[in-house]
Amino acid sequence: MQRYFVTNELENDHDTIFITGENFHHITRVMRMKEADQVFIVFPSKKTCVATITAINDEEVVLNLVKWLEENTELPIEITIASGLPKGDKLELIIQKSTELGAHKFIPYKAERSVAKWDDKKVIKKIERLQKIAQEAAEQSHRTVIPEVQYAASFKELMLDHVHYDYVIAAYEESAREGEDSALPSLFQTMKKGQSVLCIFGPEGGISEKELILLQDANTTLAGLGPRILRTETAPLYVLSAASFYFDLFKNKNS
Repeated sequence: MQRYFVTNELENDHDTIFITGENFHHITRVMRMKEADQVFIVFPSKKTCVATITAINDEEVVLNLVKWLEENTELPIEITIASGLPKGDKLELIIQKSTELGAHKFIPYKAERSVAKWDDKKVIKKIERLQKIAQEAAEQSHRTVIPEVQYAASFKELMLDHVHYDYVIAAYEESAREGEDSALPSLFQTMKKGQSVLCIFGPEGGISEKELILLQDANTTLAGLGPRILRTETAPLYVLSAASFYFDLFKNKNS
């Protein structure tokens, strides 16, 4: 069944659900659904239900609740992925796959070594496109949260936000070369349910010396991600896969 996120809560189980806008277009034009077809509906409270289409009007789909679902598809911690602007369509790949792996938020930022440059006039449209990619990936992977995409125009602007996180960690190539391999496991062992971590990744050229100073000033943990040097689009997926293994599989079985 298809999954759709709606913006209004259901006040009681007998209320009618209305779907409009892009979701209306997807249901009626893309999926060509009819009355009696069923879909998953996700509300802002992260609650999910099965709903049946009872009517399709000119601009809205009308549905009734069938049953609530008990879903547990989110990581117990909130991981924000901050990626230095990479070349080509790598950022789209990062957001799509990282959403599937459980990322909570994305902050693409203009790094000192970023080859890719965003025209200030096109930032809003780019973010809207990336937000749509995150939504589609959240629907496909049966998430109950759509990760937010927020742009930082500089590394300094990115680091102004670090105080809002319980932990800040940066994937640093030199740490990997030096054999650092304990920061990431230690982080996961320390974090508690509901806590947040900002994970910072450089672009293709890596983190610059100036950016390193800002990281050190903020007491950021510099982490190696194993003995192999990972591409900028691979490193976030490595961290999220490790988090998923630890919290979804290992810790659940050993708690």
